[in-house]
Amino acid sequence: MNIKDIIEEKLSEIILNVYQLKDIKLEVQENKTEFEGDFTIVTFPLVKQLKKNPESIGIELGEALTEQTELFESFNVVKGFLNVKVKNQLFIDNFRSVSKNFSTIEKKNSTVMVEYSSPNTNKPLHLGHIRNNLLGFSVAQILKEAGYDVIKTQIINDRGIHICKSMLAWEKFGNGETPETTNTKGDKFVGNYYVEFDKNYKSEIAELVAEGITEDQAKKEAPVMKEAQKMLLDWENGDETVRNLWAEMNSWVYKGFNETYKRLGVDFDQVQYESNTYILGKDLIQAGLEKGVLYQKEDGSVWCDLTDEGLDQKLLLRSDGTSVYMTQDLGTAVERFKQNDIQKLIYTVGNEQDYHFQVLFKILKKLGYEWADQLYHLSYGMVELPEGKMKSREGTVVDADDLMQEMYETAKSKAQELGKLENLSEEDKEASYETVGLGALKYFMLKVDPKKKMLFNPAESIDFNGNTGPFIQYTYARIQSLLSKAENIQAETADVSLNQSEKELIMQLTNFKTVVAKSAETLSPALVANYVYDLVKAYNSFYQNNPILNQEDENVKQFRLNISDLTAKTIKKSLELLGIGTVNRM
Repeated sequence: MNIKDIIEEKLSEIILNVYQLKDIKLEVQENKTEFEGDFTIVTFPLVKQLKKNPESIGIELGEALTEQTELFESFNVVKGFLNVKVKNQLFIDNFRSVSKNFSTIEKKNSTVMVEYSSPNTNKPLHLGHIRNNLLGFSVAQILKEAGYDVIKTQIINDRGIHICKSMLAWEKFGNGETPETTNTKGDKFVGNYYVEFDKNYKSEIAELVAEGITEDQAKKEAPVMKEAQKMLLDWENGDETVRNLWAEMNSWVYKGFNETYKRLGVDFDQVQYESNTYILGKDLIQAGLEKGVLYQKEDGSVWCDLTDEGLDQKLLLRSDGTSVYMTQDLGTAVERFKQNDIQKLIYTVGNEQDYHFQVLFKILKKLGYEWADQLYHLSYGMVELPEGKMKSREGTVVDADDLMQEMYETAKSKAQELGKLENLSEEDKEASYETVGLGALKYFMLKVDPKKKMLFNPAESIDFNGNTGPFIQYTYARIQSLLSKAENIQAETADVSLNQSEKELIMQLTNFKTVVAKSAETLSPALVANYVYDLVKAYNSFYQNNPILNQEDENVKQFRLNISDLTAKTIKKSLELLGIGTVNRM
C-alpha cells in the first residue's frame, strides 16, 4: 500500500469517528503548492452533508488526523484545502516495505488471452503492425505483473482473396523465382507480388473503362480479378495445385515474419490459422440457422439481423458458400474458449474495426455463448507519418524491418557522436545500439494512450532529452555507474531525516504497483510509460541536489544508495513491461 492509500484509509476512519459518515472517500493529492505539506486533502465534498464551511471542516479533520493517528506532523488549511505534512518515519517505513515486496506478485487466479499482430500473409509487417505488436505484447506483460496468467496469441490471416492475389501474380509474372534465388526476405518477396497484382488490376480496369464500360463494372469484369476469385474457390474446394502453391508461399512469409518478431522482441504462446478456423465458423452458421438466430436469403446467403441491437444486418456466408471474415472470427473465438480455460479474451485491433467487433460480440451472444460478455476490443488509433497515411496496395507503407534498422542506425550514430562506448567490445556496442534504438521506437509508440491516433517521428523518438526511451535508459545507466563505484551497499539502513526531493522520490517508488494495477485495468501501457518518465525526473532531481558517494554521513549515504538501487530496479521493471531493454553504459 502506498503512502497516499494509507492516508485515504486513515482519513475514512477519521471521518467515521468524527462525523459518523460511512464510506466517504475524499480526494488526496500530492501537494504541488507553495504551502507547507506533503499532501492536499480536498474537503468540499463534505460541505453539503455537514452544512459547514470547508475551512472549518479542514481544521476539524486536520486536528483529528494529527491527534488520533501517528502519521502526521502538522497541517494547514487554505481556502478549504487541507495540507498535511507526513511524519518522516512513514516515508522510511513505506520505502522499506516497497523494497522488501518489490518482486512479490499477488496472483489473481484468472487467465487472460491477448491477441495481437494477426497479419495477412500477402505483405510484410509495417509501421501499423509495430504499434499493434508492441501494444499487445506490453498489455500481456502488464497483466502478468498484475497477477494474471496470460496466453499471448495471434490468428494469421493465411487465406482469402488477398493471398490469392499474390499467388496469381507470382504464377503470371514470377518465372519460378523464390526468396532464395532473389535474396529477398520471404514476406517482402510475397508482398512485392501483391503490389504487382494491383498494378495489373488497375491497368486492366483502365483498358475496360477506355472501351466504354463504367469503372464499377470494370472492377468486376477485370480478368485478373476474376482469376483471383476462381483461385479462392479452387482453394476452398481443395484443389491440390492451388493448395501446394499456397502452402509454399505462406512458408516464405512465416519465415520472414519470425525474423521481424524476433528483432522486435515479441512472441506468442499460441498461433492459429484462419485456414483452419473458417471451417469452424461455417459449422456455427449452420447451428445458428437451426436455432433460428440466423436467416437465409433466396440466393443462399446467410445473415444475422442485428437491427434490434442498433446495428444492421450482417452477411455471414456468401451465396456461393464462401465465408467472410466475420465467419472466421466466430469460429476462432469458439475454438479459443473450447481449447483454453480463459476468463477474458482481448483483441488488439485498430479502431477502423470497432464496428466489426461490436457485431462479433453481439452474434456470439445471440448464439448462446455466455462468455461473449468477457470479450474486449482493445481499439487503438492509427499511426501516421508526417507524409500522411500508408497504403499497402500501392507499396507506400513504412516497412517494419526498415524502420527498426533506421532506429538502430540512428542510435549508433548518436552513440558514436557522444563517444562514451569506446572501451566496449564491438559485440557490446552493437547490442547497445540495438537496445537503445528499439527502446526509442517502443517507448515513443507506447507513451501515447492507445485510443489516440499518433504521428510517429523517428528523429524525435531517439532524442536523449525529454520524454523518450533513451532519456530513461540513460538514467538507468547513470545509476548503474553510481552503484558500481560504491564500495559496499548495505541491505538494511538506519533511519535518516529525509529532505523534500527524497520524499518525492519515495512517493514515486511506492506508486509503482498502483500504476501497474491501473494500467492492467485500463489496458493502457501509456500509464507505465509516463510513470517511469516521472520517476526518472524525480530521481534526476534527487541526484542533482543530494551528494551520494561523497556524503560524509554513512547512514545517509547508504540510504541514498538504497533509494538509487530501488529506482534502478523500478526503471528496469517498468521498461520490461513495455518490452524495452536496458544498458549499463550509454
